[in-house]
Amino acid sequence: MKVALIGLGMVSKTYADAIAGSDAVTLGPVFARSPKSRTNFLTVHPGLGARAADSLEDIAEDSSVDFAILTTPPDARAEIVETLARAGKPILMEKPVERTLPAATRIVETCERSGVPLGIMLQHRVRPVAEDLAARMPSLGPLVAVETNVPWWRPQAYYDEPGRGTYARDGGGVLISQAIHTLDLMLTLTGPVSDVTAMCVTTAHHRMEAEDFVIAGLRFTNGAAGQLFATTAGFPGAGETITLHCRDASARLGAGILKIDWLDGRSESSGESLASGAGADPMAFASDWHRLVIEDFADAVSTGRPPLVPGRSALAVHALIEAIERSGRTGTRVEVEGQ
Repeated sequence: MKVALIGLGMVSKTYADAIAGSDAVTLGPVFARSPKSRTNFLTVHPGLGARAADSLEDIAEDSSVDFAILTTPPDARAEIVETLARAGKPILMEKPVERTLPAATRIVETCERSGVPLGIMLQHRVRPVAEDLAARMPSLGPLVAVETNVPWWRPQAYYDEPGRGTYARDGGGVLISQAIHTLDLMLTLTGPVSDVTAMCVTTAHHRMEAEDFVIAGLRFTNGAAGQLFATTAGFPGAGETITLHCRDASARLGAGILKIDWLDGRSESSGESLASGAGADPMAFASDWHRLVIEDFADAVSTGRPPLVPGRSALAVHALIEAIERSGRTGTRVEVEGQ
């Protein structure tokens, strides 16, 4: 299938590498508002066979394009989605869906009204060890407690880019830009969170508008208790982890390793250690997970089934993030919308 790429910023290299390594898709037109960005992309990736599109309408009207990949900052999404949806073009979108839950919901509803498939790039769901853990959850017994940790690092230079870490462009800080992946994966394993109590602050490490340090207590609808720690002020940065304490065993899921300790004394592990962009280089990770999500979306469009991460499915993590942010602002316990 032929895909268009809209948005040629930092993450576009990951998508280019993912497409280059796939037998399922090829790259057609690419577009960014800046002609220089288009030229630079084609210069850096000459072997992909891509061409520069002169406008968004050029992509929307191109009958050879089977779907579009959208990687612009969140504040630039709504109008693009409207244009593509009117043209009937399926959309695979970089996380987050938008800056706020209401804005994200509007994008999802725009695609649903037009009957256009919408997928979200929450690629941690396709980690092999994550899929293994999801399949084995019933054997661990009922969930009792959850530990979710994202101890990442970003230097000040990362936040010096105009708009980064602001509410106007990104919708917030560490929660919506970094921890969203781990929180989304957590929810697929644990089920929904009913309410949260949180502290959200900006540390002395960074000059930025939004939060770079979050601690939250979580109460799950199934009765389990949980905690979240997320930061980009944790030099030098370490891989994120999700630990699920169940009746019969505790399972610790890292970037690429799953370890299960059984209450009867048995222990087992699987997988291999993988980088996930936890340190100063935000792009220090392979493109394999992106490729798997892209190929899944291509198959979903081809066969008419839902994609791995439909737009509406992604609203759950947006609702959780919004509740944590609201609790951090008010200092009160906040119920998660829709739970």
